[in-house]
Amino acid sequence: MDWKGYTAIYVVLFAFATAQAVVEFAGLVDSAYWVAFALIMVLSVVKAVGVAAYYQHLRWEPRAVTYLVLGGTVAALALTGAAAYSIL
Repeated sequence: MDWKGYTAIYVVLFAFATAQAVVEFAGLVDSAYWVAFALIMVLSVVKAVGVAAYYQHLRWEPRAVTYLVLGGTVAALALTGAAAYSIL
């Protein structure tokens, strides 16, 4: 991938990070916690997949490596969900 591709991915990741900040600063966390939590988690997963696929070159790796990373991501999401549930 050339530098234009990396720049495009960076811009998309920046947009998703900005959307996460908007969700937090708009007061959605206080008024509708689970909606805000779901939005932030979806945006986080999209960002993680983008980083793993392009910056860590998993898109061009054997499928077994991709599945290993996907398993770790699912485990991290499960732990994050359990931690968020225990806060309430």
